[in-house]
Order: sequence, then C-alpha cells, then structure tokens
Amino acid sequence: MHQDCTTIMGEHSMKKITWTIKNFSSLQREKLCSDPFVVGRCEWRLCAYPKGNNVDYLFLFLEVADHESLPCGWRRNVRFSLNEQKWFGEESPRWGRVSMFPLNEIHAKESGYLVNGEFKIVAEIEVIAAIGKLDIAEETSTIIETMDVNGFQLFPSQMELVSRLLERHPEIASDIRTKNPNLRMGYMSLLLSLIETLRQSPHKLSKTDLAEADAALGSLTNAGFKLDWLEKKLDEMAEKKEKEEAGEARVREIEEDLKDLNQKCSDLEAQLEKQKLELSAAKAPISFDDVF
Repeated sequence: MHQDCTTIMGEHSMKKITWTIKNFSSLQREKLCSDPFVVGRCEWRLCAYPKGNNVDYLFLFLEVADHESLPCGWRRNVRFSLNEQKWFGEESPRWGRVSMFPLNEIHAKESGYLVNGEFKIVAEIEVIAAIGKLDIAEETSTIIETMDVNGFQLFPSQMELVSRLLERHPEIASDIRTKNPNLRMGYMSLLLSLIETLRQSPHKLSKTDLAEADAALGSLTNAGFKLDWLEKKLDEMAEKKEKEEAGEARVREIEEDLKDLNQKCSDLEAQLEKQKLELSAAKAPISFDDVF
C-alpha cells in the first residue's frame, strides 16, 4: 500500500522539550518514560535508564509513543538532541545513545545536575518528514516546553526573573565553561533556587540551610558564574541570622529576668498587703469592751 511522504513545516515541527525526573537518586525502576508529547503532529516520548543500561552512564533515547498502533509502513525522519538525524520506522521505533554524563558525576553532590533531587533533560526535536498516520491531537502533558535565553533553556515561569537578572548583571554567565544544555539548565535552576532561598526571612532558614547555600554558591562559582553580588547577599543573610539568634537569646534572658521580677513583685505585693493589715491593727484604738 502506497503512503505519501509528508514534509512537516511550521512552528510545531520543532520543539525544545524539558523532562523533569523527580527523586532521581532514589529511583528503583530500571526504565522510565516521559508523558507523551506532540511535535510535528506526531506523538513522542523520552525514555531513560536512570541506573544505566549495563553501563555506568545515563542512557537516553527518543521513542515514537504510539508506534504499536501505527499502520504498516510508517516512517518518520527526525533530527533531535545533539544534531542527530534518523528515520524512525516499524523496525526502529526508538533511538538513543549513551549520554556523555557518567552516573557517578550526575549523583555527585556538587555537580549541579541534581537540584532538589530533580534531574532535568532537555531535548531538541525536529520532525522533518513523516510517512503514515498524522493529525495527532495536542494533549496535556507534564512535559514543558522551554525557551532559549542567552544559551539557557528556561521554563516560562523563569523567564521574567532570569531576564531581569541578566539585564542587571549581564556578565553573570560570560565565563561558564560547559556548553551542555542540560547542565546549563541545572546550574540556572540551582541559581534561581539559591536566590529564592536567600529572599526568605532569616527566621525561616537554619544554619544547615545557609551551609547548603554556601556550597551551592561554590558550585556555581566553580562552573564559571560571576556571583560577587550574591556572595555579599549570602554574607548579609548569615550576619542577619547571627544577629537574629543573638537577639532571640537576649530576649529569652530578659523574659526570664522579667518573670523573676514579676514573681518578686507578686511576693512584695503580698507582703505589702500583710504589712498594711498589721499596720491598720496597730493604729486601731484599744478596746474596753471587756471592762464595761
């Protein structure tokens, strides 16, 4: 049966997709797949082996989500990720390769890959042509499209803050060495998380929180971020935290002293009332009731 080859063009034929894997370090499953998403009127999903696939590297691949239900002879020509291009078809509905990131590096505390236990994967997918079934409806998905801002893939919710940040500090990322989009996105998410942490009231932060913030700042600085201004903010927060703790300790001391004084006042008031009664009795005239 002959099927026409359709060239896919337009804004929906190319997308940058971000897949967020939560609790990455504690995952027990051998294989994970994202929710399906639509690019070029075709349905896809990203899959990963978080524990590796008989190797000590993260293994990622792109898969045609509904390939089992497609008609015989279907094919899709796709360019994805790091400028890879491949025809997907009945005999090869998925394609991937061992990532450049060793698992031990991903799990390293200061690597920047994991932010709040989350691992983010950014994939760029362009559907060039498709043979067979199309017209797949857009569906709601946990996959969120990202936008490029100065080489960083950002979620829509991050756009405004990062734009203001780069406008105020244009040199912030000028010396970043890594070009990997996943790592760059992880670093930017770490930076935004650090800023949000330091924007909290000091009483909501513990010394452990500040120590972790200092470690995160060191990781970002080592990656090439210029964050002298943020280091000052961290020092300011640490100083405010010390003053807060010292102030709270002094308040407790004063409260204890006041409690003691209140008790003494209460005792003195009781003694005063007793003394007044005795004084009143002393001032009273002598009774002659027993004489007359």
